[in-house]
Amino acid sequence: MTAFHEVQFPLRLALGARGGPERRTEIVSLSNGREARNRRWRDARRRYDVGSSMKTLADLYETLAFFEARAGQLYGFRFTDPFDFKSGGPHEAVGPEDQRIGTGDGETRSFQLRKTYRDAGGESVRTIEKPVAGSVRLSVDGVEIDGADFSVAAATGLVTFSASAAPANGAVIKAGFRFDTPVRFDTDRLDIDLDAFQAGRIPSIPLVEIRP
Repeated sequence: MTAFHEVQFPLRLALGARGGPERRTEIVSLSNGREARNRRWRDARRRYDVGSSMKTLADLYETLAFFEARAGQLYGFRFTDPFDFKSGGPHEAVGPEDQRIGTGDGETRSFQLRKTYRDAGGESVRTIEKPVAGSVRLSVDGVEIDGADFSVAAATGLVTFSASAAPANGAVIKAGFRFDTPVRFDTDRLDIDLDAFQAGRIPSIPLVEIRP
């Protein structure tokens, strides 16, 4: 990913964020009253607004400093989505069998982290590119793998087994992890309002998910 800083937006300021996934669907109304629907984007793109999180003068200054260090929209950064930040549900502990990420063939040693959202009607697979360092747990055929037998590229989400631990042919590889969402500011301007002594607000600070 170009123009990206491996730094995290302050977590305490992210907790008041609002937003979520956005999809692009093309809908054509037919003459018989039915619709033809076409998926324009394969994956969702997430948008957030963290403006409502800013309350104190210290919050405003911390946000200002972070914005300036990113040069506005120029550099991407990590953002912890307060609604979706781990391999399981928000109240579930990370486990080594949370998400299936691949099947062994006896030779392949690298697998991309991913998260699948599914129900009885369908599913959507999301590539996880910004895992939290030290949070990844792996299992092969239900047996957790020792951390010494694999490495994780925190900047890409690629998991690599050691040469002696390549998963056997047909082995099911699963993973559990915490992760951040890669975003950038979706504005080159901050509109800061000091409405009281030692307090103020920034009405809107939009963020948008970015791709490699």
